Amino acid sequence: MRELQFAIPVRIVPVLGLPVEEIYGVDQAMDFLAEWSTGKQGKLYQAAFNACFGASVGVASAEEACRAFAIFCRVSGILARDMMPPRKGGDKVQGVPL
Repeated sequence: MRELQFAIPVRIVPVLGLPVEEIYGVDQAMDFLAEWSTGKQGKLYQAAFNACFGASVGVASAEEACRAFAIFCRVSGILARDMMPPRKGGDKVQGVPL
C-alpha cells in the first residue's frame, strides 16, 4: 500500500475559513474526488479521477496521480497557498491544456 502514497501530501482548503487538509495518497484523493459536486466535474476532474483510479489498479504511478490531483486542486481554487505547485513538465494533464 506504501506505493499509493504521495511523496508530498497535497494541501487543500476545500471550504474557505476551515483548516488546511492534507491528502496523503491515492485512496484519500479518490475519496475526496467522489464527494466533489457533480455540477463542478469537468475535464480536469476527470483527468484527476482517471489518474487516481489508474494508480489504484497499477496502470499509473502515484506520482502521476498526485500531479493530476494537485493540478485539479490548483485550477479549482482549493490548493493551499503554501502548497508547492506541481513540477513543470508542460501544462497538460492527460492531454487537457491548462
